Amino acid sequence: MFRIAHLEFEHYPLLLAPMEDVSDPPFRYVCKMFGADVVYSEFISADGLIRDSVKSIKKLDFEEFERPVGIQIFGNAVGPMVEAARYAETAHPDIIDINFGCPVKKVASKGAGSGIMNDILKMVAITKAVVEAVKTPVTVKTRLGYDDQHREIVEIAERLQDVGIAALTIHGRLRTTKYSEPADWTLIGAVKNNPRMHIPIIGNGDVVDGPSAKHFKETFGVDGLMIGRASYGNPWIFSQIRHYLETGEELPLPDVAERVRVSKIQLQRSVEWKGERIAIFEIRKHWASYFKGLPNFKPFKMRLMETLSVGEIIGILDEISQQYHPSEPRSQTSSSPTHLF
Repeated sequence: MFRIAHLEFEHYPLLLAPMEDVSDPPFRYVCKMFGADVVYSEFISADGLIRDSVKSIKKLDFEEFERPVGIQIFGNAVGPMVEAARYAETAHPDIIDINFGCPVKKVASKGAGSGIMNDILKMVAITKAVVEAVKTPVTVKTRLGYDDQHREIVEIAERLQDVGIAALTIHGRLRTTKYSEPADWTLIGAVKNNPRMHIPIIGNGDVVDGPSAKHFKETFGVDGLMIGRASYGNPWIFSQIRHYLETGEELPLPDVAERVRVSKIQLQRSVEWKGERIAIFEIRKHWASYFKGLPNFKPFKMRLMETLSVGEIIGILDEISQQYHPSEPRSQTSSSPTHLF
């Protein structure tokens, strides 16, 4: 049985990665519908939280349905990170996660996210202070190292464990590695197989389907898998991977009616949570994946990408459902509501 502090999981855990402008409550909701075991907030600036930034505070929102849920914070100094962790704890998440992995220039250039990986002493100091400041289990998400000359994750993992983190997620790229390059799991495996390590090690990077999940699980022995970009417009990836790990069979993509239904759920909840304008812009990154594989879909995609009206989007989605007549019953199941829109 897998555990993160007091949290227990009866089966092999699949986690939704924290992703800016992606892993918001509406998207976490649909991923949870399809079996994501743990979901994480978008990353939240420590400085933003302690300044009472409306945007940062809103990212603390979550529903009971999402549990277990982690709130992820990032920053480059002990004091603000401690204050932010205490603030995040008032939302009563199951986990507080520290982001030492974000490679985005505006974050890393300020010595936060993966930019802190060239200062291991500071990483450890921040982590130790946060662990000691809160009662909620603290986890860390990081990368293999700062650059190709500093692949120091084995040492970093030991030192973070020694100051009390409950689990460690490792993304198999360096701060300087582009996403076009494949993730390197060899050092993730080295951390997992280090006899000094006793906390759960979760692997992240290039987990895109059942076969890749099985390969990383069995080859490197990690305790769980975190799924990031492959979940865009693809919340059923969790149920598909679970099915493959348990049976060795690949499930087909859901039929068009199901894809339309689930996309409507995400859209409606997005509008309710962040307003129509922002919801329309942020869901655009999901449309291509929601309707992946449909022939001659480009005209529909262009219309979905251009419209500024939720009503028009709903109309387009209904057209899609009518155009691509599903010939088979829905291949995915969920516990979601059916009365939306």
